[in-house]
Amino acid sequence: MRKSLVASAVAAAFMMPSGAMAQDSIKLGILVALEGAFAEGGADGVRNVELALQQAGFEAGGKKIEYVVAPSDTTPDTAVRQARKLIEQDGVDIIIGPLSGSEGIAMRDYAKTVPDKTIINGISGALETTWVDPAPNFFRFNLDGAQWGAGLGTYVVEEKGWNRVATVAADYSFGYTNFLGFAVDFCRAGGEIVERFWVPLGSSDFGGVIASLPDDVDAIYLGVGGTDAINFLNQYNQAGSETNLIGGTIMADQTVLTSRGRAKDALIGTPTSGPLASDDPSEAWQNYVKAYQEAFPEDERFPSPSLFGVGYYIATLAALQAINEVGGDLGDGQAALHEALSSNPLDTPLGTVELNENRQASGSVFITEVVDDGEGGLKNVFKARVDNVTQTLGMTPEEFRAMGLPSRDNPDCAALGGGG
Repeated sequence: MRKSLVASAVAAAFMMPSGAMAQDSIKLGILVALEGAFAEGGADGVRNVELALQQAGFEAGGKKIEYVVAPSDTTPDTAVRQARKLIEQDGVDIIIGPLSGSEGIAMRDYAKTVPDKTIINGISGALETTWVDPAPNFFRFNLDGAQWGAGLGTYVVEEKGWNRVATVAADYSFGYTNFLGFAVDFCRAGGEIVERFWVPLGSSDFGGVIASLPDDVDAIYLGVGGTDAINFLNQYNQAGSETNLIGGTIMADQTVLTSRGRAKDALIGTPTSGPLASDDPSEAWQNYVKAYQEAFPEDERFPSPSLFGVGYYIATLAALQAINEVGGDLGDGQAALHEALSSNPLDTPLGTVELNENRQASGSVFITEVVDDGEGGLKNVFKARVDNVTQTLGMTPEEFRAMGLPSRDNPDCAALGGGG
């Protein structure tokens, strides 16, 4: 299934509907990681772009919509190189992407070199992308990684009684950002971070870190995802470790829960947080999941859309709505399109999304826990919800800036009222 997911998604991405190459058309460039730790998530991103376009009949603003996929590997250099190809060789009008955090920061900077084009974030979540000197033509309709961590710390302290944790997280921009959101909340709730470990993105050997984890903690926070998460769990299981786990946003995504082998069973009982709950009973979410399931064969998709897929689906919805709003007019440096993206609320499977002055979404965060689905697999179940999560995590912009940017050492838990 792992290979067929990527292969089928890439193949589908280049299938254009009849007449899509008409002269009076708008071209989307889909910049998405199809290599590296998040390749399966990227394949689901492509699937969801295809779904959104199918639902729109490959038309918006009175024009045909065509698209081309540019595969990346989660690295900033590759993302920018592929973005240039999309603009300069493929002639795209709008880029949807990227997927990974450091790619997003690089694309923010690249966006400033093409002010007459539009970049709509795929699902990358680094804080700096829209917080530090944001580009006026870069739009992010998903919450950033720090927002995704909101509420999880309070939940594990108050509901689980886990007050002392060690943390293992990916050593790059998204890993820092997602950890910051959890840590701010955890430390404010009185929690103590005993020790922090950072691992390179794309790691295959976690033995040294696992052997170094302290015993005198209530839980281990794991801020890794994709194949990194699967490799960690396999080695964690082999080491016989049984400490409670807390999952970062991508730790218990569909890409991990549907992986082969039983090592992932270590996640049973693991709380995590993010922008969605797969058992969300809302009509909008349920209709979306049904459409996703009906659009792709069961062996070529996940049981429900992954976090990565949802991000690319919503980004495509944003592009289509804005194109409709301006009647397909991309003249004057796409100024009207940029205004439409900035100012118009967007109805999504996750609820209505509005952007702030940085063209960054605010919204709801769901706390979920991993359980046995009774059929030999795993699933997430809804536990709690935090609404109106802003980019500054409820702080004033001045307070948030004073805290500093996410890093290996920031946030300082002691300064937020916790220990460590």
